[in-house]
Amino acid sequence: MKNPINRRVLLGAATALCAAALPTLSMAQAKIELIYSDTVTEADPRATILKDVFGKSLGPEFDFKPYFGATLFKQGTEPVAMQRGNLHLANLAAFDVQKQIPAWSIVTTAYVFRDHIHMKKVFDSDVGKELFAMMEKQMGIKVLSVPYIGTRHVGLKPKKKINTPADLAGIKLRMPPGEGWQFVGTAMGANPTPLAFTEVYTALQTGAIDGQDNPMGAVKSMKFYEVSSQIVKTGHLIANNLFAISLAKWNSLGPAQQKTVQEAADKFAAAVTAQALKDDSEQEAFMKQQGLDVYSPDVAAFRKHVLDVYSKSKFAADWPAGMLDRINKL
Repeated sequence: MKNPINRRVLLGAATALCAAALPTLSMAQAKIELIYSDTVTEADPRATILKDVFGKSLGPEFDFKPYFGATLFKQGTEPVAMQRGNLHLANLAAFDVQKQIPAWSIVTTAYVFRDHIHMKKVFDSDVGKELFAMMEKQMGIKVLSVPYIGTRHVGLKPKKKINTPADLAGIKLRMPPGEGWQFVGTAMGANPTPLAFTEVYTALQTGAIDGQDNPMGAVKSMKFYEVSSQIVKTGHLIANNLFAISLAKWNSLGPAQQKTVQEAADKFAAAVTAQALKDDSEQEAFMKQQGLDVYSPDVAAFRKHVLDVYSKSKFAADWPAGMLDRINKL
């Protein structure tokens, strides 16, 4: 005689199985989405580092979704997208912060940082803490880390020799859109032209612009050297990004989750900085191999001229009292 199947037993087992499955389903549904936007292309080393270092450091609890090449948001629009809740993370330019917080123009001033070490000291100091606090209070955006991305130099298509700011007169120098960026070009002595990063190669190729200013690592990754004749080592900006998260997203995370994101951001900044320093030491030789003339102008003349122009500009009026002296003393 066959043993009768106890329906209660079967129902109990099925209920137990469903209950066991629920935590797994709940965990899958509870993944924390982090949407990121950047202007660099996916081929850029910074994009690779972001995915390999930051993304992987987050672990399975997060669903990290990076978008590159300004395909999600145009360059300069990321802060507003973060404020509207459409974007969680971005590598922001200080110039885009300056649009909303004029006091930030102090750290977008050409030649205000002596080198990448000085830049890091400034952002790690009380000066940096004050500037970051302004962003949180006035913009609702939190800075996680500040990676160094190289020193910006002037790259030109024309073969005109550049030694002082006067030599840049009439040169159509591409600068990113935005008043702060454009003023850098003006202070350098050039004729600044606003243009998105992704459009620079074609503009150089067609002669719509005469030059651009970027770290040599970016010049290589974007192949600007193919449509240039020289790089003038002005070293006018110690380039950096503000790796930031919307404050609303940050506040939605638990303490352990915040710790994970912060540690991942610190690792990302360290890796990007290391890559930029490597580029600084190697790319000059590469540019020369490509036939470009790479040389240093009268940097002291550039520094004196540029800082004099800034001191007489409206931007200096927005600088917090005494902050420039504090920066210079670091």
